[in-house]
Formats: sequence, structure tokens, C-alpha cells
Amino acid sequence: MTQIHPTALVDPAAELAEGVVVGAYSIIGPHVRVGAATEIGPHCVVEGHTTIGRSNRILQFASIGAPPQDKKYAGEPTRLEIGDGNTFREFVTVNTGTVQDAGVTRIGSDNWIMAYVHIAHDCQLGDHIILANSVQLAGHVHLGDWVFLGGLTGVHQFVRVGAHAMTAFQSRLAQDVPPFVTAGGNPSEAQSINAEGLRRRGYSSERIALVKQMYRLLYRKGLTLDAARQQIDALRGEVPEADTDIALMQTFLAQASRGIVR
Repeated sequence: MTQIHPTALVDPAAELAEGVVVGAYSIIGPHVRVGAATEIGPHCVVEGHTTIGRSNRILQFASIGAPPQDKKYAGEPTRLEIGDGNTFREFVTVNTGTVQDAGVTRIGSDNWIMAYVHIAHDCQLGDHIILANSVQLAGHVHLGDWVFLGGLTGVHQFVRVGAHAMTAFQSRLAQDVPPFVTAGGNPSEAQSINAEGLRRRGYSSERIALVKQMYRLLYRKGLTLDAARQQIDALRGEVPEADTDIALMQTFLAQASRGIVR
């Protein structure tokens, strides 16, 4: 059964699936759809054209689906789409998209979003991401699957962070972070690969070794980006299970319009 606290204000037009819980003093707007077994804690606001999947947890004082912080926004019915199994901790803020981009902010599934995180308009987040306390994402940021951003990391608008990448505490990202790379500093610099994260995800030692080779070609051989990409491509077939990692890296580098962290 859906459980709505007597003090909560839920618009009659909102769609709440079976098992949804809405805590005390929370507000749910008319264009909101919430999937089964999602829990919305006390003092939350969920508004805008927002769709939330199954089994999410939204803790107290979160603001989900508020209008974008963009002076060009003129009230267009832009959207926020959230997948399944995410956790949003205290005071998280997530905004809808803008018509200057795809018109939608998207968050995938099984993400862990810690307190005071801000996810701005038109951000695109994959799955299994961890954003530590007070991470701040500007508009149009893209995060791949399994990204981990350390506490107080700030990400400039339009920056992309590749799958399995990681940042240290208080990092400032103004350029793209390629897949598998660990970066840190202000401004951030590449430091290593996220080897421990890959081991935890079942990567073999041979596959991790090939990822390290890609990193050395990008950052340790003094090559231009084009030359590094050519040599990375030449690694195909050496470790067949890592060919997908090479393809992931090559696709990311081909789209790195802001340049990559160095």
C-alpha cells in the first residue's frame, strides 16, 4: 500500500505506484510519477516533469525536479528522469533540463548520491556512480558508469567523466577525465588508473595491465593525443577481453571537445 503522511501535500494529479512512501511535510507536484517501493522522506520537494523509477530512497530536505538555474529558462516543460535503486541523501538538489540541450536531466540506476550534492540542468549520469558529499555538477555534465567523485569535487559545465574514472577530495574539473583515470588537484591532473575499482568489478590482472598501457601512452610517453590514440588502437587483440576497454577509451577521446586532464 502507498503510505502518505497526513502532513504531506501530494497533488491529485501525481502518479504514485504501489508501495511508495511519502514522509511528513513533503510536497509532490502534479507532473511527478514515482515508481513502486520508492521512499520519499520528510521535508522533501519533488516537482517539475519528473519521473522516478522503482526502489529509490530520497532522504530529508532533498529538492528533486526544481527548475534549472539558467536565466534563459522560460518555463518550458523540460524533464528529469531517474532510474531504479538510487539513494539521494540529505539536501541533494537535482534540476530539470533546458531546451538548449536535450531538455532532460537523466540519472541512471543504483547510484549513491551523498549529502549536499547538486546535479544541474541537462546532466547525464550513468549507473553505479558514487558522488561524495558536496560534489557540485554544473550544467550539461556527463558521467559514465561506475564513476566516483570525491567530496567537494567541482565539475565545470559540459565536462565529461568517463566510465570507471575517479577524482580525489576537492578536485576541480575543467576538462574531461578519460575512462579508468584517477585525477585530483586544483586544477585536476591525471594521477593513475582506478586499479582498485577495476579489481572490485572483476577485471583480470591482464585486463588491468592493458588499461595501464593505455594510461602510459596517454600520459607518460610524451605523445600527442592523436599519436597516443593510434598506439592505443594498436593494442587491440593483445588481451581480447580488453578490446571493449580500448573501444570505450577511443570513443571517449574522439569526443573530447574540451580536451582531457593532463
